[in-house]
Amino acid sequence: MQSPIPGYLETILDSVRADTSGHVADYIPELADSDPKPLGLAMCTFGGNLYSVGDDGTEFTIQSVSKPFVYALALQRRGWNKVQQTVGTEPSGEAFNELSLDRNTKRPMNPMINAGAIAVNQLINGEDSSVEDRVEEIREFFSALAGRELSINRALCESELETADRNLSIAHMLRNYDVIQDAAHDAVRSYTLQCAIEVDVRDLAIMSATLANGGVQPITGQKILNPDVCRMALAVMASAGMYDAAGRWMTTVGIPAKSGVGGGLIGTLPGQLGIATFSPRLDIQGNSVRGVKIFQKLSKDMGLHLMAAEPQGEYALRNIHTEGQDSVIRLQGKVNFPAAESILDEMVDHDFTGQRLVLDISRVSSFNRMGRRLIKEGLRSLREEGFEVAIYDPEDILKDLQYSDGTEAETLGSLESRSLEEKD
Repeated sequence: MQSPIPGYLETILDSVRADTSGHVADYIPELADSDPKPLGLAMCTFGGNLYSVGDDGTEFTIQSVSKPFVYALALQRRGWNKVQQTVGTEPSGEAFNELSLDRNTKRPMNPMINAGAIAVNQLINGEDSSVEDRVEEIREFFSALAGRELSINRALCESELETADRNLSIAHMLRNYDVIQDAAHDAVRSYTLQCAIEVDVRDLAIMSATLANGGVQPITGQKILNPDVCRMALAVMASAGMYDAAGRWMTTVGIPAKSGVGGGLIGTLPGQLGIATFSPRLDIQGNSVRGVKIFQKLSKDMGLHLMAAEPQGEYALRNIHTEGQDSVIRLQGKVNFPAAESILDEMVDHDFTGQRLVLDISRVSSFNRMGRRLIKEGLRSLREEGFEVAIYDPEDILKDLQYSDGTEAETLGSLESRSLEEKD
């Protein structure tokens, strides 16, 4: 069978595709000439399953989406005390390029605004590092997170430096208060090269999933960051990742996130998955218009809001076994999106041999909307492959038995179901 998840993600893209509001970042010459049409979406689970649709292979510069990852690298290499001496963790409520410092400490308010990101960049590879050595360490770190070699768009970097007066002003302010030691031009060049690393949405989803997975890259299995570092990076993303729209974002979407003026947007659900979108047109806060809408839809459909009282669905697949001519798929507990994705992943790889497939949900306590949708679509996919499919649901948990094509799932009667009762 084929997983229904890519099809669902395609419907999400189709729902926002017609929206042409917003504008590309026209204050950077190279970005001003970029194509505003690409639209991509990727999702990577903590188990290492990657789903991507749309323009998922289109590369773009990471820009400010780099900030939480470089902050995590600084924490990993320099430690909490050193990083905390350089940058705070409080939301500023200001635009990303505001010239401001904490009035008491004279440090940047957090690492997600440009002042904080420039200061954090200077911690990488030590304060005495050359620009090229520092940037190479960041590029290698990003490559490990993505699981492939990433490159730097140096032409875009030079274009961005032509209009970097505001960031230069920020760097001079940081030097004035001894937050950084490099010359202002070198500090801004180092930060701009960091932002010019090229990625696609698949890379960003995997990188985000690494934070969700406590620092273990979910596809390569490499341990890159400590869990405490990931926790701190995600906490700052939650409070400050969307700049002066952070409060509204956490209220409506509820996913730790970070945007970039190149059109990228990431979200990370701890212990669950990483999500990334790409759409270059930006709103007034500098966030991708269609990317924000996609996240709003995903959060609502999949029950991803961190503050929602949504139980997690671990170990929802009890077993798959054969009884006579039936292949029986037994589920248990609460089935939400992560649980359904894990179940479908097992079903995709399973070699079903019975003439009939029976989904036994007698031990399932509840489905959320997305869990129910995906499980039903998985059954429909198996039916289209030629299997006879039925559901054993003695407690009427599933309720809505209609597939997306308008047909209804077959249910087993009480007499047939007796042979399916598990012997304890």
